[in-house]
Amino acid sequence: MPDVPQTYENHTRWHAPFHFFVAPVLLTNVIVQIVLLVREPGLERGWWVVVSAALLAAAGLARVNPLRAQDRIIRLEESLRYYQLLPEDLAARAAALTPAQTVALRFASDEELEGLVREVVEGCLTKPGDIKRAVRNWRPDTLRV
Repeated sequence: MPDVPQTYENHTRWHAPFHFFVAPVLLTNVIVQIVLLVREPGLERGWWVVVSAALLAAAGLARVNPLRAQDRIIRLEESLRYYQLLPEDLAARAAALTPAQTVALRFASDEELEGLVREVVEGCLTKPGDIKRAVRNWRPDTLRV
């Protein structure tokens, strides 16, 4: 399949083994265990609900924790990029952006970065989705977790 340019519409990263197998199976398991507990109350059934919930939580953490580490790296990369591409005063003001705003701005091309950062700093764009939709020349990020 040819590489399709990344855009706002297709930038979401779906990790098939996790999103379409592990998470649905573990969620279904929690539901099944709850149904079994309701049908046949008891300590053992209750324990299996707890174990099932713990497995689901562990799988969620196994997905979320690398994403948080990735976001920290993105913040560092973008901070360096701001100081390389933006006027000094704007780069300093960009330090006040939320992590979510910084992560959203990573898709902006070098040419449009200054204008978008100004809009975010001035409060014209605040939500990550709005920031991503404002990007005209998409800078793809294909190395995500």
